Amino acid sequence: MNKKFVGLGLAAVATLTLAACGSRTAKNSSSSSSDETALNVAVVTDVGGVDDRSFNQSAWEGLQEWGKENGLSKDNGFTYFQSNSESEYVTNLDSAVSGGYNLVFGIGFALETAIAEAADNNPDTHFAIVDSVVADKDNVVSIGFADHEASYLAGVAAAKTTKTNHVGFIGGMEGVVIDRFHAGFVEGVKSVNPDIKITVDYAGSFVDAAKGQTIAAAQYAAGADVIFHASGGTGNGVFAAAKAINETTNEADKVWVIGVDRDQSAEGKYTSKDGKESNFVLASTIKEVGTSVKEISNQALKGKFPGGEVVTFSLADKGVELAETNLSSEASEAVAAAKKDILDGKIKIPETPKKEDK
Repeated sequence: MNKKFVGLGLAAVATLTLAACGSRTAKNSSSSSSDETALNVAVVTDVGGVDDRSFNQSAWEGLQEWGKENGLSKDNGFTYFQSNSESEYVTNLDSAVSGGYNLVFGIGFALETAIAEAADNNPDTHFAIVDSVVADKDNVVSIGFADHEASYLAGVAAAKTTKTNHVGFIGGMEGVVIDRFHAGFVEGVKSVNPDIKITVDYAGSFVDAAKGQTIAAAQYAAGADVIFHASGGTGNGVFAAAKAINETTNEADKVWVIGVDRDQSAEGKYTSKDGKESNFVLASTIKEVGTSVKEISNQALKGKFPGGEVVTFSLADKGVELAETNLSSEASEAVAAAKKDILDGKIKIPETPKKEDK
């Protein structure tokens, strides 16, 4: 299997004609996709849902943009199937296929097994798995992101911001994907000051906001003043913990959150104890899930679905990035320097945390 690092505006990454027998007549005759073969696209969410303000929401927003660009509307060329539990993955994939959707995205590594099974059972349907790899199947493209690169920049930002020399990381569930966030963040912090204390906790869930709030409150109480979360909907609790502290604290003593997957600055608005309207989101790592959904959909629309490929979106092609919401000039300059070194190949960032960093 080939592994390709691609730009978000790339031309064809592979040539594989979209099978006519796996599609149906276009639902919207005015659509640009209503040629002999219609492309109908669906996303099957992970348990966070399309309004998780994170990973799944980014995917759904990207699909909506794609639909709008092609003159389509929800349930008239594109849609989503929301998974409320892992037991619904297979059912939702089956529903997407039986509903005539001939390109189906599984949003998140947890859908890997279900996507592999659905691909075997439906060889004329095209599938995409995000944040995992389904190998050796010509009707599946695997989409990955260099999350460790953006997380390294988040670590630099945190290290340049902390006043207590103590920062935190909260992951959803341990695994290959979150390892990249964990490893990148720790390496970024240590590149600035190896003596900064880094507290790492995992919630064991991507949908437990209450657990996220409890863990974040404990980290802040122990002295951390910047927390980076990579925990999906669990991260909503991290924002809640920071808001509760900051609303009873003077602006100068605020604690910070670094968001994940999309710009989460809107979650950080609050009014401080001294009456100042402010924001406690320091920055957010960006994972262009929505843009990847659009890109792969456009490839399929052109009859060039990259089946059997592993397509990785990286810092070099803006597939990952850091949104600098409230960085000081010093922190921003440090992030820019680190980014240049990554792009120049001077910094090699591990994708798994070292034993001593777990």
